[in-house]
Amino acid sequence: MPAQQKKLIFCIAGVLSFACALGTAAAIGTQLWVRGTILCTTGALLVNATGPELHKFIGEIQYGLFSGQRVRQCGLGGRPFQFSFFPDLLKIIPASIHVSVILFCTVLIVFALVGAGFFMFNAFGSPYETLHGPVGLYLWSFIACSCGCLIMILFSSEVKIHHLSEKIANFKEGTFTFKTHSEQFANSFWTILVCSLVHFLNALLIRFAGFEFPFSKSKDSGTTTGAVDLMY
Repeated sequence: MPAQQKKLIFCIAGVLSFACALGTAAAIGTQLWVRGTILCTTGALLVNATGPELHKFIGEIQYGLFSGQRVRQCGLGGRPFQFSFFPDLLKIIPASIHVSVILFCTVLIVFALVGAGFFMFNAFGSPYETLHGPVGLYLWSFIACSCGCLIMILFSSEVKIHHLSEKIANFKEGTFTFKTHSEQFANSFWTILVCSLVHFLNALLIRFAGFEFPFSKSKDSGTTTGAVDLMY
């Protein structure tokens, strides 16, 4: 492939990596990771609410990695409540998983920026070390993609397996009991998925530029090299 086309591919990959770093940084600070509704089961059972009456006992909840808000509905109108994971909810949430998600988000940002820098370096400079060449680009892209996948797996397990929404909804509730009525992942969570796919795409762009995947050399190339060495 001509050098100009390779430079263009590396520039595109670098811009995509930088955009992923910015997107992940923005996603960390939002409350748009999970959105859902919570049902006040205690109030609904007291009045035996069914059908349209049940909507008077369904509130809303949304949260991110650091804070969120909920609107509790127990038949007397909505009452908003702001909460923070640190330090308020540390005793009721799986703290190790939650901190790991934040840590991997930070690692994702760092390696996305590193990858963007090396993509630009390979586009406009002359690689002189292995980590500045295609092997390094594969490495940064693989690490960033892996971190994105781990973030989604860990956060999904925290929400679905550990019932994070219910734990938040019942925080400091002594009389009423709340149950998750519905929940879905919001924009920030899907931003992490897009970033993981982008880093995987970057690896394909490197391959498209004409560089082989690491450890994928054929035996024929090794045999040919050995025969050439014997000639000298």
